[in-house]
Amino acid sequence: MKYVVTGATGFIGGRLARQLARAEHQVVAIVRDPAKARDLAGVELRKGDVTDRASLREAMAGADGVFHLAGWYALGRLDAAKMQAINVDGARNTLEVAAELGVPRIVHTSTVGVFGNTHGKIVDETYSVGIEAMESEYERTKWSAHYKVAVPLQSRGAPVIIVQPGGVTGAGDTSPHVQTFESFLERIPVMFGAQSGLTWAHVDDVANGHTLAMEKGQPGEAYIIAGPAFTYRQTFELCEKYTGIAATKLWAPGWMAAGMSKLAGVLESVGMHLQFSAEALGTLADYTFWGSAERAQRELGWQPRPVENVLREILNDLQARRTRRGRP
Repeated sequence: MKYVVTGATGFIGGRLARQLARAEHQVVAIVRDPAKARDLAGVELRKGDVTDRASLREAMAGADGVFHLAGWYALGRLDAAKMQAINVDGARNTLEVAAELGVPRIVHTSTVGVFGNTHGKIVDETYSVGIEAMESEYERTKWSAHYKVAVPLQSRGAPVIIVQPGGVTGAGDTSPHVQTFESFLERIPVMFGAQSGLTWAHVDDVANGHTLAMEKGQPGEAYIIAGPAFTYRQTFELCEKYTGIAATKLWAPGWMAAGMSKLAGVLESVGMHLQFSAEALGTLADYTFWGSAERAQRELGWQPRPVENVLREILNDLQARRTRRGRP
């Protein structure tokens, strides 16, 4: 099969492209700078950019499937126009061109973040909220890509399948939520997020979930690809169990994180760079990004590895990075 992947230089996209190549598929990665993607062994590199619609057509021609993973995930003071161009306009360009070319199956990577704060509930694919419930620019742009681009294409009959990862980690993770594990290893005495949290799944399992969605998913549907849900306090307690490092015992209330978020926003507006951005602090104010993968497990056969294996891997990786930097 010929599969085209956008975002193949990213964390999930790179793992997916390699998995597909090892399975002896023809894999074409659309990348902005082929020189920076030479580690994608067995993958054909095509220069292109999801923000440039014309650059996508040739690579997609004759594809059996397109995986759209390209996106910009960040928290903090951001170039909102750039995030809109990549996450929303890039999704529109990729999905519409694939549909116009008659690609028979198209997998779009969304996120459980489009549900906003689930307020301690583990929701499924039928759950939805308006864009006004989004707290970060990333959430707003991914919400728009999901509900203003992918879903309308599905309603018009395009063979789009949506996957919604939750928290994704593993060795090599450099995403903003790595700060959670860095804080644990720093033995931070006071932490926010006792009632906030994510689901945790390994990057390789999430990549495999994309493949299963391509092979078995129903066009017009969405599938949450997420591991078990934990608050940050529970996550720290699990990390203590696996490492022997004492977890933070003093957890500030959510209203304090909300207040700190507002203060951080003021400081950022005058050019200060903070360890925790206003948006990051906002997600620690009793904010849960929780979704159930029951449907993906039932219909796609997706089975994530035990969460203890996931947490052990990211903690060992971060400790190795700290050692290389000369930190205990």
